[in-house]
Amino acid sequence: MIGKGSEEHKVARVIRAYQAVTLAVGAFALFWTVIFFLDGHLLLAAAEFFPVVAALVCFALVTYGRLDLFLIVAQVSFLIFVIGFCLMFDVPQNGAPRVTHLFLPVLGMLAYLNHLRRPSRLQLSVIAGSLVAFVVLHAADLRLPFAQPIPPELHVVGVWLNPAMAALVFCGAIYALQQRLSAPRGIARDLVAALRRGDLSLAYQPQTDRDGTILGAEALLRWNHPTRGAISPATFIPAAEEFGLMPLVGTFVLEQALATLARWKTDPKLASLTLSVNVSASQFNEGDFETVLRDLLKRHQIDPTRLRLELTESVLIAGLEPVAEKMASLTALGLTFSLDDFGTGFSSLAYLRRLPVSELKIDRSFVAAVAENDRDAALVRSIRAIAKDLGLETVAEGVETPAQLAFLEAAGCRIFQGYLFGRPMPLADFELSVIAPQPRAATSMERSSPRLAAG
Repeated sequence: MIGKGSEEHKVARVIRAYQAVTLAVGAFALFWTVIFFLDGHLLLAAAEFFPVVAALVCFALVTYGRLDLFLIVAQVSFLIFVIGFCLMFDVPQNGAPRVTHLFLPVLGMLAYLNHLRRPSRLQLSVIAGSLVAFVVLHAADLRLPFAQPIPPELHVVGVWLNPAMAALVFCGAIYALQQRLSAPRGIARDLVAALRRGDLSLAYQPQTDRDGTILGAEALLRWNHPTRGAISPATFIPAAEEFGLMPLVGTFVLEQALATLARWKTDPKLASLTLSVNVSASQFNEGDFETVLRDLLKRHQIDPTRLRLELTESVLIAGLEPVAEKMASLTALGLTFSLDDFGTGFSSLAYLRRLPVSELKIDRSFVAAVAENDRDAALVRSIRAIAKDLGLETVAEGVETPAQLAFLEAAGCRIFQGYLFGRPMPLADFELSVIAPQPRAATSMERSSPRLAAG
């Protein structure tokens, strides 16, 4: 996912492409509908009109942005139509084979492309159904007892026209698949170049108390591509993971973060701030991670307690014992650890008591609905209770409204991060917000709440 403007442009292009495809399919089906109708074959015309209606429905779904529903409707309706048309009308005759089933491998490939984008059992079912139906309809002369074969003079035309159309669509699907599979490699290549050119930077999102006093920040990696604009970590981080670049990227982030802490230690107003840095599982589990971090600490001569490493439970892929030992060794240097996305995994409680973490981060997905959803509210209270019992601090992420803040404060949270207190910003802007803070204007909800209005 790229920057907001670029992302909107990309989505618009995808929508236009899907609209063009649906209109092309609808026009092709309408062509045959008219041919069959003029030739007096009303049942065939009615059957061919089915994909015309389906194409119009899909066009409407795409236009209104319902892409996931569009894909489901398009794939299932097309699969049903092709199989039904082959069994009822497009049957082998006069030595000429059926040809409508040639679209089934194309449908299977398109379903695979969609499965890569968003894996689901339904997509796998469409893939399997398309391939099985293609083999069966190609190998066996299956037809319904009441089948009405296409008139021979029209069937001859279809024998040439349908394979040509299927081949054309197949080539388009091959190109789309190649683009989809090569995209991460291209991003990874650009990412290496970005490291050399200095296109990567850190943004700093404040972590504050309830009054907005800044206690520290989380360092967030940003990439400003020279031609594509801002590229989201949601796009380039998975590519970096896939091609083994996370240790390289992560070292860059640590280098920049420690340089920032070294800069802050010379200013009394900044020296007490903590800086949180996300460390990926692949980076943390590298054999030389501890050595690299020790060298960086020695070079920058910073107070290790000011640096907080954020880990997720995916780090445990290397095993609980080696991870706990490495964390203990780094803790002995003065470093602290935060467990990110707490509560979103399956084994957090089982290993929490074994890992030397000092802080839990309440995931933004829980915070978003705490003021309206009783279940999410109960989960946040439970996380806070666990942290309190274990002597751990909590940071609530994604705080955007006074109502969320009021609930979190009542639950015992003391550190907050989110748009309500500040968006990620360049280093100079963050430092200015600490050195010369601007008073946060009270909202109507805060003014009406004694807990929020209290100084």
